[in-house]
Amino acid sequence: MLVESFVASTRKPEVSKTATALKDVGIHIHEFQPIPALKSSFKKSSTQKNCLAVTATHLFAAQADKSVVHVYNTDRGNQEAVVPFPEKITSLALAGEPDGAAVLVLGTEVGRLILWELATGRQISTPQSHLQAVTCLAVDPTSNFVISGSPDSSLNLWAIPPLLSFTASLSNDPSQPLPFSPVRSLSNHRAAISAVAFGYGSSKTNIAISASDDNTCIIWSLSSGEILHTYLIQDSPHCLAVDPANRAVYIGYGDGSIQVIDFYRRPSLSNPLDASVLQRTPTQLPASDRWHLESIASPILCLELSYDGTTLLSGHEDGKIRTWSIPTKTFFSQLADFSSPVTNLLMLPLSGFPNPPQPKLKLHNVVKPRYESSLNIDGGMSKGSAISTMPANYTFSVQFTSTLPLPAGGRSSSAQPSFQESLTHPSFPTALLEEGIAELESLSATAQSNSNPNTQTPSLPSINNTNNDPSSSSSSSSAEDLSALRAENARLTSELAAALSRQRKAVAEMLELECMR
Repeated sequence: MLVESFVASTRKPEVSKTATALKDVGIHIHEFQPIPALKSSFKKSSTQKNCLAVTATHLFAAQADKSVVHVYNTDRGNQEAVVPFPEKITSLALAGEPDGAAVLVLGTEVGRLILWELATGRQISTPQSHLQAVTCLAVDPTSNFVISGSPDSSLNLWAIPPLLSFTASLSNDPSQPLPFSPVRSLSNHRAAISAVAFGYGSSKTNIAISASDDNTCIIWSLSSGEILHTYLIQDSPHCLAVDPANRAVYIGYGDGSIQVIDFYRRPSLSNPLDASVLQRTPTQLPASDRWHLESIASPILCLELSYDGTTLLSGHEDGKIRTWSIPTKTFFSQLADFSSPVTNLLMLPLSGFPNPPQPKLKLHNVVKPRYESSLNIDGGMSKGSAISTMPANYTFSVQFTSTLPLPAGGRSSSAQPSFQESLTHPSFPTALLEEGIAELESLSATAQSNSNPNTQTPSLPSINNTNNDPSSSSSSSSAEDLSALRAENARLTSELAAALSRQRKAVAEMLELECMR
């Protein structure tokens, strides 16, 4: 049976009714389907919006009004560490493999980003890129890009691999940006950025979405940074969620209502976001696309979609989590009540599959961040220099939970197609190496016999001096044999080249078929 669960975090109310209110504030793991029920809780944690991140084994919660991040181990069910930082953390996002080789991206109150490698402890800090705090972060599905938003109305798009690179090379070209700087800055909004998100695509055609207090929601092209479309909304948005198939965006408001932006509201054979006419004309959303419930007036602080995209979960200021039916566009039920503002909702991966894929890595304990002074670049760096940032004690601390690939001399017990084995092997499969060595030995023996004809015709050197010798006929026969061998060698070489060409073509076709799958 498939089980769907989510993680909800709360913060301490601004006006506490009792002195012991903080003990009830925390992080809760709640089952959503098939039977809603509270599974576990971690107390004494107060988090603001966008300050929660989840991996397969850990929870990370940046504490409100404090410069610390609480780390909870979900396998052991306890608090593993309290990690201090030099600045208050105002947003969190997770990049990389959630099973172990993950990177936690942290936004700070002074407008910079911090990248923390959880399995090594390596910490990278960027220069200040926003005039105010980084209040929202989003990582794309490929973990190659992160977008940051701030109340200063600016958006920055960052490339994660260059930020994590051990060596940053500065170009003499003044048009090239400095390392540890954004790929591009987006500044079309005129008020504070309240929420950012990426679409679920993994190609260059993926989109980024931003919502602002200027009552606009903008769809951006990830590859070019251009505006694909601008939607005019009726109120200041608090949060947003993206449909799993990139069909729509859902926005939560302060009056407890939800606005849906349906990209395919108008029938179209192509993606309407690619229409150049729509890119130049903003769209005013109709009032019919806003879902209200008269009895709900509590602001929505966070939104999350179910796995199948048919149910929308909303976390409210009054501590309640409510569900909405997307097909009927109506309120469905109240799922939970935590008595404290629900600031974050994150859906966990489905469990209960008959043969689930096992993670290759498992992180039992996070490695606390180490400050690397050489990795923290200020804005005054000059062009034309290079920075070597390889740490002296770089250690990757994870457990391999699956069988490691065998070296070239080993034998694998799992039978798989030769092409798949060649494609996934860390070097070369044993069978392929043996076949190649056999071919090389065969070619070497043929070449040696052709290049050393004296072993077969010992009388050949005396050909020029034995014109009248009766053995000249045998020497002539040996020369003819040598010529025949050379012709045979040329024919075999031609056939071998043709065979190699056919093999390359077959491999290319198989690669193309694998990519199409």
